Formats: sequence, C-alpha cells, structure tokens
Amino acid sequence: MPDFAYDRLRRFPDVEADNLQAYDATDLQLVERALALVEERGLSGPEIVVIGDEYGAITLALADTGLAGVRVHQDSATGRLALANNAQKLELTGFAAHEFDTDLVAGARLVLLQLPKALADLEEIADAVARWAAPDVTLVAGGRVKHMTLTQNEVLGRNFDTVQAQRSERKSRLIVATGPLPVAEEPPYPQRAEHPEFALTLVAHGGAFAANRIDIGTRVLLELFAAGGAPTAENVIDLGCGTGALAAYYALHHPDARVIATDRSAAAAASARETMIANGVADRVTVTHDDAGAELPDASADLILLNPPFHLGASVHTGAATRLFEASARLLRPGGELLTVFNSSLTYKPELTRLIGPTEQLHRTAKFTVTRSIKR
Repeated sequence: MPDFAYDRLRRFPDVEADNLQAYDATDLQLVERALALVEERGLSGPEIVVIGDEYGAITLALADTGLAGVRVHQDSATGRLALANNAQKLELTGFAAHEFDTDLVAGARLVLLQLPKALADLEEIADAVARWAAPDVTLVAGGRVKHMTLTQNEVLGRNFDTVQAQRSERKSRLIVATGPLPVAEEPPYPQRAEHPEFALTLVAHGGAFAANRIDIGTRVLLELFAAGGAPTAENVIDLGCGTGALAAYYALHHPDARVIATDRSAAAAASARETMIANGVADRVTVTHDDAGAELPDASADLILLNPPFHLGASVHTGAATRLFEASARLLRPGGELLTVFNSSLTYKPELTRLIGPTEQLHRTAKFTVTRSIKR
C-alpha cells in the first residue's frame, strides 16, 4: 500500500483537540480495498466515488497514487474546507467535488462510503447508488466496529443482492455490497411531515438531524415563540438551522423580516430549502450551506436563533457550540439578541455572557434551558 502522509492532515477549520483527529483506521481500510479493486478491475478515477470523507483522507490518498477525476461528496462545510486546505498543503489535485445528486454517482463502478450515523442517510445513499451507478458497481462501506449494527447490513440488503461484512481490523470493519436491485419509481427521500401544533411542514433528506420531526430543543423554543416570546426583528439568522423549523416559523409569523437559515450540513441545507418551499416562505428565507455563518457579513443580524449541537461525530464535545457562540458574537449588531436553547445540564450561561453580553434565562424545563443574550 502506498505510503500516504495521513499524519499531515488537519481538521481545520473544524474543531481541533487532542482527542479529535483528521483520519481513522476506517479511512485506511477503505483506501486499501479501493486500490486493490482499482488494480483488479482496471478502474479509472472518474469511475470512483467517495462519500462521507470527513477531512479528505480517502480522496487525497487516492489522488496521491495518480488517480484523477475521483468524485467526492462531503456533507459538512467544514469538511469541504478541510479537504481543500489539506489538498493545497499536500499539493494534490484531480478530484471533483459534487453535491448529493445524480451526477455524483451516475455510472460509478466503485463507491467508497464512510458509514453515516443515521440509517435514513444510509438508506438514501444506498438507493442513489442502486438507482444511478453502473450495474457492476461495488459499494464498500466502512465504520468503527463500536458504531456498526446489523441493521446497517439490512438497509444495504434492500438495495443490493449481496452484502458481505468483512473481518474487523484495527477496530474498523468494511461491508461490501454488489448487485444493485431494482428500485422504486421515486427515491425514498426527501420525506415530509405535518406539525399542526405549529402549523409547520418539515421536509428532510436522510442525513438531516431529527429527520422530519421537531427535536426536543427546537420544540421548547417554538413553544416559547407560540406563547409570544419571539422578539420582532428585521434581520434574523437561524444559525445551525437543521431542517429549518425555526426559520420557517419565524418567517410565517413575521412576514416583514428578512431571514437567513444556514447550516454546516449539506443535507440540512437541502432539507431547509424544501421546508421553506413547503411553507410558502422561500421568497423570504435564504438558505445557505456554510461553516458557522462564515460567509455572512459582520454585525448584520438583529436576532439570531440557535439550537447548538453538543456532539462532534460520535464524540461528546462542546466545541461546536462555542464556535457558534463566537460566530453569533461576530454576526450580531450591538444591541442585537441571541436566543439559545440548550440541554440544562450544560453550563453555557457564563460562556454566553463572556462572548456575547448580558445573558438571562427566559425558560427552563427539566431537560432544556432558553436564554437571551444581548450583544454588548
């Protein structure tokens, strides 16, 4: 196996810490299996697709062997930036970035997949490969053994004739799927659901957090809004918007507001766009796929709505929330407001006060707390 400089890869601009790294043993196994299949089947770069390559370890290792035209899709905006940064540092080119669409997998003969956390995400990917890839496509999916389940094999088995789990190595395992089966006339995603209690329709792709449901934290904030707790503002940002519930609700009840919904997840951003269309507010809500609102101008928001994550991948880590607090401090005008909902066990109030300004508790349940921070 070629000697690729994995240790030179960085996660930047994503959160970096001692317990977080830019590659894992699954990346190495996927590359090793891919190169064996390239040699065995005489595959060219454009016939290879990489999905879920977090920071570019798979894509760049393949490019380092001289393969050119490998198609890659990364859900995370920070992952895309990290891939670009790592490619520049290692002086590697020749890969082609794609959104999750027909062009990504059309005619592909080898698809390499870092298994996603959500089974719905895996279902959407498996359907797309079976639907649009070449009839002789091989899907090689990999993950850390501790996060893998037999249900993942079952999901793949709905779209492929043969699904074989490989022997685990270095606490990672590969699953090889071949023989794509006939698919339904319409893809299974996106899926929509009505939420009459808030007069909302949510639309979700497989990789969107909470799917087409309203997660508990968002529900607490929506209930506060429904009780009259939403301040009136002209320029509003739903930061880390997910499927867009907060942005859509605010736009429906404040027709004069200009709302931006942004998320680091491409699946979330695509879902939010569909949600705005479903609720008739697409003309008043702009949806962007962005790293913590990095492309939005400073001091441009009167109000920010925030339900921050407290996981990075499978790791519990508050660094993602801190980045969003820092982004809010940059995006808010002086006197602007940040409404944050978070797990009550997390002591975010001092951090919000330090980064944003005076912070008060507006509401608290057994599980969640809502605070208002005023930009100093």
